[in-house]
Amino acid sequence: MKRVLITGANRGLGLELTRQYLERGDQVFAATRQPAEATDLQALQAQHGDQLVLVGLDITSSASLTAAYQTVADRTDRLDILINNAGILPGHPGSDIGADSDTQHLGQLRYEEAMQVLGTNAVGPLLVTQQFLPLLRAAHRARIVSLSSGLGSLELKASGTHYHYSASKAAMNMYMRTVAAEAGHYGIISVMIDPGWMRTAMGGEGASLPPADSARGIIRLTDQLHAEENGSFLTWQGKSVPW
Repeated sequence: MKRVLITGANRGLGLELTRQYLERGDQVFAATRQPAEATDLQALQAQHGDQLVLVGLDITSSASLTAAYQTVADRTDRLDILINNAGILPGHPGSDIGADSDTQHLGQLRYEEAMQVLGTNAVGPLLVTQQFLPLLRAAHRARIVSLSSGLGSLELKASGTHYHYSASKAAMNMYMRTVAAEAGHYGIISVMIDPGWMRTAMGGEGASLPPADSARGIIRLTDQLHAEENGSFLTWQGKSVPW
């Protein structure tokens, strides 16, 4: 049985990853900002009991990170897998930035919005990883999976939209590739994964990929990671993504 921590576990891909890990018998620590309002997670907890632990976590708050770590450490002495899934896309659920900001063309950009997106999508995963590093080091060949995006690829970027989101994913890639270089000394493998354009509240109804398929691919890929893949940027199908 693996011990798995998933951030942003209350909806979309995070919820599907939680469900699939539970179904195969792993223990999941499902982190979300408001566990009391996470009705889907509560339903899963009623079904799976102590196999699922709900964890209150705001990844932009140092006090919340400390409290979340204590909640998890009280239940387990190790973490085999950390999935940095929590993130925001301006104009979509989970973001306090208005719907008029989702195009983000020149002339509409604001400093406060940039800091919010960068703080959540880039700095947040780094600090989550730092906070839970002792539990990851205690496991045998732990994995850190940070969900990125093709929009974070400098080589592939060709549109004049999503300034903050694209930059935040590129920054997260650099943070987590740096983590890979350091954490690799402890036998930890850290990768960035593009989960694809999924049919979720964030991805929209126009997306063709069901989150269940992406989650299944991510879990399979995580299980099969080798040391030489540490620091890689991959699709959910295991193909390399250009930096």
